[in-house]
Amino acid sequence: MSILRQKMIEDLQLRGLSPRTQESYVQAVRQLAAHYHKSPEQISEEELRQYFLFLKNDKRVSRSTHTIALCGIKFFYEHTLKREWHTLEFARPAKEKKLPVVLSMQEVGQILNCVHYMRYRVCLTTIYACGLRLLEGVSLQVKDIDGQRKMVHIRQGKGSKDRYVPLAEAALTMLRRYWTTHHNPTWLFPSVHFPYAPAQASRFMHETGVQKAFRAALQESGVKKDATVHTLRHSYATHLLEAGVNLRVIQGYLGHASPETTAIYTHLTSTVNAQASETINDIVAKLWR
Repeated sequence: MSILRQKMIEDLQLRGLSPRTQESYVQAVRQLAAHYHKSPEQISEEELRQYFLFLKNDKRVSRSTHTIALCGIKFFYEHTLKREWHTLEFARPAKEKKLPVVLSMQEVGQILNCVHYMRYRVCLTTIYACGLRLLEGVSLQVKDIDGQRKMVHIRQGKGSKDRYVPLAEAALTMLRRYWTTHHNPTWLFPSVHFPYAPAQASRFMHETGVQKAFRAALQESGVKKDATVHTLRHSYATHLLEAGVNLRVIQGYLGHASPETTAIYTHLTSTVNAQASETINDIVAKLWR
C-alpha cells in the first residue's frame, strides 16, 4: 500500500467514516489514478475537470456513482493533499426528482413466495417486515432480536446511527424457526460458504446472493416493475403510511436524519386502511403459514 493511500485511509478513520464508505472513497481515487495512469498527486485540476466530464458524458454513470466518485476524490484532495480546487465545488451532478418504485402488498407476497432458498427468503422477508437496508438485514445478529419487546436493534446503520424497529410476531416466529436450522451463536444469516458449517461461520452471508435471489424471484413472479431489494424498504414505508402511521414515527423506523427524506412517501400512498403492526403482521403470517 502506498504512503499516500495509507494517509487517506487514516484521514477517513479520523473523520469517523464507516469502513464501507472508506472503501468506496479509496476506490474512487484508485479509479481516477488508473484513468490517467499516474499518481493522483500528479493530476492537475484541469485533468480532474476532464475526468468528471468523462464520467458524465462518456461513461454516463448514474448519479449515485458520480456522487461517490466526487465525494471520495474531494475528500482526498481537500483533506489528504490540502488542495482547494474550484472544480470540486461545481462537479456535483444535478439532483434527480424521481419517485422510488413501490410494490403493492400483493406484489411483495408474489415475489417473496418465489424465493426458493430458505435463507434468502427469510432474509428478504425480514428486510421488508422491518424496513431495513440490505446490509442491515444480512448483518443482523442474534443479540439484536428482542423477543420480549418485539423489537430489532439496528446497530450502526447509515450515518453510524443505532435505532430500534418493531418486529411483527409472525416475523419473530419465522426468525426463530430459521435459526434452528443453523444455530450460529452470532449471526442470524451466517455465510453458507464457511469451510465447516454455517453454525461456525465467522461472518454473515454476502449481499450479492440476496440480490441475485431477489432478481430471480422478481422475474419468476411476473411482477413488471423495476424493483430491487431496496424497493422492499420503500414499500414498507409506503404501506405504513397507508396504514395511518405518523410520518415522524416512520422516520424513526427508517433511520432518516431529516423528515424531508421520509416525506417522499406521501407521494406514493394510496389508501389508509389499518394499523401498521397488524398490516405487517398479516402479510408475514400469510407468507409463513
